Amino acid sequence: MCSSAEIEKRFQALLEAKGFKFTHERQSIFNEVCHVKDHFDADSLYERFKTKGLRIARDTVYRTIPLLLESGVIQKSVGEGKREFFERVSGKGHHDHMVCVRCGKVIEFTCEEIETMQDKVCAEYGFQLIFHDHRLFGACKDCQKPAAAKS
Repeated sequence: MCSSAEIEKRFQALLEAKGFKFTHERQSIFNEVCHVKDHFDADSLYERFKTKGLRIARDTVYRTIPLLLESGVIQKSVGEGKREFFERVSGKGHHDHMVCVRCGKVIEFTCEEIETMQDKVCAEYGFQLIFHDHRLFGACKDCQKPAAAKS
């Protein structure tokens, strides 16, 4: 869960910097994201509100997700289908994903060399990085084994 009030303050500060208010709806979305344990997409997040009988518009959920991304509350993730999936950053911290295109297995990893290199590239181009989505697609160890060895 988002245990730190600092995370909420960071989200509020971003909203204020952009001229947005920390409305009841945005606070509800923030709180709900803090309770989601798995990867989620915008529609499944919206459905959580609908199931609870809360009146939060789907558009509000869709408009709030980029703000949560930019403030570092959530990061892009992986999930089934072609939709964009997200997950909370707190707890695990920032990490990237390797996705097996054969079985769908997702391996989470961190690599300081990648993080350092992307910071260096951004600096070289005068680019201010807000967030990134780093996913590697390939075949996991199990899917690389010959068919006879798998049985």
